[in-house]
Amino acid sequence: MAAIHTFARESVQTPERPGTTPKLMSVPMTAKTAIEVKDLELAFGGRTVIDRVSLSIPEGQFVSIVGPSGCGKTTMLNLLAGLVDAPHRGTLQLGGSAPRLGDDRIAYMLARDSLLPWRTTLQNACYGMQVRGVPSKARESRARMLLQRVGLAGFEDTYPKHLSHGMRQRCALARTFALESPFLLMDEPFGALDAQTKLQLQELVAELWQQERRTVVFITHDLGEAISISDRVIVMSARPGRIVADIPIDLPRPRNVRDLQGEPQFHKLYAHIWETLEHGWRHDDAH
Repeated sequence: MAAIHTFARESVQTPERPGTTPKLMSVPMTAKTAIEVKDLELAFGGRTVIDRVSLSIPEGQFVSIVGPSGCGKTTMLNLLAGLVDAPHRGTLQLGGSAPRLGDDRIAYMLARDSLLPWRTTLQNACYGMQVRGVPSKARESRARMLLQRVGLAGFEDTYPKHLSHGMRQRCALARTFALESPFLLMDEPFGALDAQTKLQLQELVAELWQQERRTVVFITHDLGEAISISDRVIVMSARPGRIVADIPIDLPRPRNVRDLQGEPQFHKLYAHIWETLEHGWRHDDAH
């Protein structure tokens, strides 16, 4: 089994810029555990997909998981959501209880927007709340507020076929955040977007998370995205998926995703995560 690299978390002071005061980021060392994965093993068709994965996520932490395609990232997300009914070893817990299908504590955003074509933008943003029995006035008010936040004010009565792909993802993001669930599971939600739209939505997610501090597990192949919005990046090896590194992102918040691109620490983290991914590939190729 590959060694898991961990890095000490401590307060980090960023260099002072002219006209600004230095920011101090302090990551709490002790917090209530929100998600616990212990010794997880899963196989499909006799082939191991996830191999002895253990992961503990405290309440309010934003965690991204990166790794090669097929390493079990989405499968682990689906296990946490109660969507995979397959025998597995080990334990998974959210808020102290096992995952279950239809858990109101979970909001799940897929890579596809999955908007209902016969519903308007507003109706789609309301849909999850409607399923969960939120009264019509309350859900419409929250949906309108979030549509404004994601830049879709004025498009409430527009149907999905008349929205661009980026606008559809904005609507899906509003629908997801409209659910007042403590756990957000996000599976490559911006993977198919153009670079500019992706940056805009990354900043929006960072802002929304900063306000509500939910516990987030975010799957991505974009290392820059993972660094920009996360407190921590989990690196997985090629199949069978193992955790090979657990890397804290000790960059101060609030963050400006665009400004981070010019920070030396951002590029150091990027190079380190990339090197770790490559090492994971070489390790598994050797076996």
